Amino acid sequence: FGIGLGHQLMALAVGMKIMKLKYGHRGHNQSCILEGTQRCFITSENHGFTVETLEGLAKDWSILFRNQNDQSNEGIVHDFKPFFSVQFNPDHCAGPRDTENLFQIFLDIVQSYKVNPTINVRSYLIEQLTKCCSIANAPSEAISNKINKILILGNGRLIEEEPIGLDFLERQLIDALNEEQIKTVLLNPAAAPYEKSADDLNQVVDVGLHIATVEWNIEVSKPNGILISFGGQTALRSAVKLCAQSIFKKYRCNILGTPIESIEITQDNCLFTKTITDIGEKVVSYEAANSLEETLISAERLGYPVYVRATESSTSLRQDIANNREQLISLVTSIFADSSQLLIRKSVQGWKKVEYEVVRDQYDNCIMVCNMEYLDPLAVRTGDSIIVMPSQTLSNDEFYLLRNVSMKVARYLNIVGQFNIQFALNPLCSEYYIIRVHPRLTCSSVFASQATGYPLAYVISKVVLGISLVELEDTILHETYASIEPNVDYVAIKVPRLDLQKIIRDFNFMESSVKSAHEIISIGRSFEEAFQKALRKFDKHITGFDPYSETITDYKISTSTDERIFILATALRQGYTIERLFQLTKIDQWFLHKYASIIQFIRQHSDSSITQDPLLLLRAKRLGFSDKQISKYSNCTEIEVRACREEFHIRPFLKQIDNVFGERSPKTDYLYFTYESKKDDFQLNSQRSPSIFYND
Repeated sequence: FGIGLGHQLMALAVGMKIMKLKYGHRGHNQSCILEGTQRCFITSENHGFTVETLEGLAKDWSILFRNQNDQSNEGIVHDFKPFFSVQFNPDHCAGPRDTENLFQIFLDIVQSYKVNPTINVRSYLIEQLTKCCSIANAPSEAISNKINKILILGNGRLIEEEPIGLDFLERQLIDALNEEQIKTVLLNPAAAPYEKSADDLNQVVDVGLHIATVEWNIEVSKPNGILISFGGQTALRSAVKLCAQSIFKKYRCNILGTPIESIEITQDNCLFTKTITDIGEKVVSYEAANSLEETLISAERLGYPVYVRATESSTSLRQDIANNREQLISLVTSIFADSSQLLIRKSVQGWKKVEYEVVRDQYDNCIMVCNMEYLDPLAVRTGDSIIVMPSQTLSNDEFYLLRNVSMKVARYLNIVGQFNIQFALNPLCSEYYIIRVHPRLTCSSVFASQATGYPLAYVISKVVLGISLVELEDTILHETYASIEPNVDYVAIKVPRLDLQKIIRDFNFMESSVKSAHEIISIGRSFEEAFQKALRKFDKHITGFDPYSETITDYKISTSTDERIFILATALRQGYTIERLFQLTKIDQWFLHKYASIIQFIRQHSDSSITQDPLLLLRAKRLGFSDKQISKYSNCTEIEVRACREEFHIRPFLKQIDNVFGERSPKTDYLYFTYESKKDDFQLNSQRSPSIFYND
């Protein structure tokens, strides 16, 4: 069994040649295809040479793997003897573990060869590497070819629990289905204006996702396929009820993508807990309670704090953390006003919250689009917390541990399409719990697609039709494929924007019930740069991570409010230590150090020295300070700061969003400005304008 250099030595030993690659393969996201199949694996590689196979192979030798990007050789195998080798690193040193089983397969082959010397080694390898494929449970090729009209359950009314921004992905979805000459019928009362312009292939129906309404539209439009993963939680609930009434079977309408049985598991707390436990994973399990008395008994047994929410089937959206008996009684009373049952579990308040966005096809090709980390610890509702992509505080082991668990769960649930999974990670060790899984698009899906440039909706639309990831070209780069995991060289941050005029509440606490109305995305080459750019988009009066002038108390710091990020800035300015802030907020110290670096710069350079020193001015810009913000601390005007920048030739550079860590030149017009560079990737002109522009 040869690996890396051993692969090349084995090839040379049997008479093959070695050639130099144009670019080389370097990184942890190289996609390698198992020859003769639709199966691909994400691998770690760091090499500039490969085995030459264009002129043919040695006798009785076959290609085992090839690189999907440039089709170069990644593995060879002897047809009958227990010899094979790979160019990539299945030992996953600091990388994915997708091919770790090759070691065990090699040992099995050696043992089998002793008993049966006529074993076909190549066939055995392919059998072992493809045995997890789920073609039998996914839309078959025959069904996919017959689909000519698809009913799409849209995102419905944009209530608190539903994803905001799915219109962006719905448009991408419809365009992709039109490429296959498939007609669409979109049920969405909250459709964007450009979606309501029907044509020969597309129709938009302005109705809600009620059972009778959906059935009537199925009967009238006569689709032979239905997509439910684009309509949020409402669409999943409707689909489960329709399936229970045999509506889809009655009208011969096929559910595309993830089987309804898997969706039912994610909607039933008891089934979900049992399923996750059966595969050896831990879940933050809930207990059902039907009365206040049962809830109080469960809380006493679990111990405070406890997390309480309404059941998935309930119309109530209330969910929160109760730290004591009095808070629990108040919370439970409000939930039972709209629901006959609630769910309660032990709170993991203070742990890190991490999400993984995964795509899987019917051939068991599974990739991670991106992972995201919440700046706030668990306790603050997902929709109200700042999110950073990629994660910043996870170790390499933690990153790939949770990636592997994500794919393990996706495979067990037989996900076909998109899959979102949320983890609670202990900040003191690698202990983790699975919080929730979503076999649908979420707010995070929108963020993942926009931040990485990965055409998530486009890919999903093809995958649910039975097309494999290895067949789909990346519509952003056009030189790579959808089976390659995005690898970015920038930081993206999403900040919730609160609309206090539209959202009714008693206090400005940001607890477990979502209160955000809009979302803001910013991109930079450093955390500080992206972070301050995001805050400026939060409100026109905010210039960045600026401290208040008022005195801050421990209570204000420890309380999750919509102003806490600026309270932290004030606390750092007043001399609070990072250790003390961590005790009060449980925000990871890495983020607190980044906040402190911004405040430290303000404390040390609140004078005209910033504009007089070109290195200092450049450092300020790379920390994300705007000209207006610098002028406030330099006792000059914004115009004067700009003049100084121009005098020192300090300007932002225009960069393209790509998902191969800058290794190739992307053909994309997703752009952002940064001061952490020395050249532009894109030239703006009157003939060429950007599609999405993440500006300051």
